[in-house]
Amino acid sequence: MTIKRRNHGRNKKGRGHVASIRCNNCSKMCPKDKACKRFVVRNMVEQAAVRDLSEASAIPGYQIPKMYLKIAHCIACAIHSRQVRVRSVELRKVRTPPRKLKRVQQGGKK
Repeated sequence: MTIKRRNHGRNKKGRGHVASIRCNNCSKMCPKDKACKRFVVRNMVEQAAVRDLSEASAIPGYQIPKMYLKIAHCIACAIHSRQVRVRSVELRKVRTPPRKLKRVQQGGKK
């Protein structure tokens, strides 16, 4: 039987069983090592309300708290939401991780 991926689509390696988690989108049970995991940092309020809150705040320079979320999707939902892409047979063999996007700093250096 031919195999599609070297790691069989998982990150298990020597462990017999891995705990299952629920997909954040469709609630499907998925092995923890197979799920596509992302760490998302979001503001508590949307961008439109940030200025209103800062003007109405009694404390000057108050930092609005952020939400730190660990999101896990099953493979089907990750492909549907374009977190991961389907790759050709030749590109599946490439094991280098994709380049991460660099964040632009707000106060530009001179």
